[in-house]
Amino acid sequence: MTDYKGADEIIARTRAFFEGHLKQYLSSGGAQGHIIDFSHVSKRNMLPTLLLQTTGRKSGRRSVLPLIYGVYAGEWVIIASKGGSPEHPAWYLNMLDQKEVQFQVGTQAFRATWRSPEGTERKQVWDYMATLYPPYNDYQTGAAGRIIPVVMMKPTGEVPVFREGA
Repeated sequence: MTDYKGADEIIARTRAFFEGHLKQYLSSGGAQGHIIDFSHVSKRNMLPTLLLQTTGRKSGRRSVLPLIYGVYAGEWVIIASKGGSPEHPAWYLNMLDQKEVQFQVGTQAFRATWRSPEGTERKQVWDYMATLYPPYNDYQTGAAGRIIPVVMMKPTGEVPVFREGA
């Protein structure tokens, strides 16, 4: 029998962790929140995070969320894992309708084009990201056949840093 109360508590703590992280990142203009302690879920304690801004494909509303990132061959890389869910995360579905996105790394924000590599390049980038954050491999195993997208972003210009409520 599944302990739903325990699962609900973990989900609530995880949501509170990410909401607090996002608030810290936004309220500091990126001076805080760029490097975060993920020791609760990964062997690597400190990991870099960026803020990704997309526009809702249905709502038209701006959405900003923190994601672990890496830099590979001069492009910023994020993984559309959704914790190994069989569905793509909403931010990725929103990106499919957009040629450009905006992202912030620390105190610098950019407009960027993006792409999803395929074949050998995808495997190389995935392997690199899995060395940064090993749970990605577990997420892929648990994704019920969904191939988790790898997203590579290339800045095309600077934009103002993200702010709460802006």
